[in-house]
Amino acid sequence: MHKIVFLFLILAATLTAKSAEQNPFDRNCVPCHTSVGVSLRKTFMNALLVYSGKENMKAGLAYFLRYPRKDISVMGEKYFATHALKEPTTLDRRELEEALEIFWERYKVIGHLR
Repeated sequence: MHKIVFLFLILAATLTAKSAEQNPFDRNCVPCHTSVGVSLRKTFMNALLVYSGKENMKAGLAYFLRYPRKDISVMGEKYFATHALKEPTTLDRRELEEALEIFWERYKVIGHLR
């Protein structure tokens, strides 16, 4: 019985790790933000201040990620003193929408407070 439970736990951990690797947010957004030292939580909070809601935020960030410009960035001028403007995303429409949905779900405050 213990062997079955142990095997099940290993299988579940493997599937969870593979699903995290497969989503476009963890595959594309997290490594890039980590490499340049930009907090995803801070980026989320800046975007939430600018766009004030889920649909506006996802649409605004999708546009920025396709057509990045300093004047539409949520990061502000001070950010660009030490960081370059990112290149346009290579994600297709479906991957970008999925990545932004995961970003929203992972960092939203509502539903995460106890």
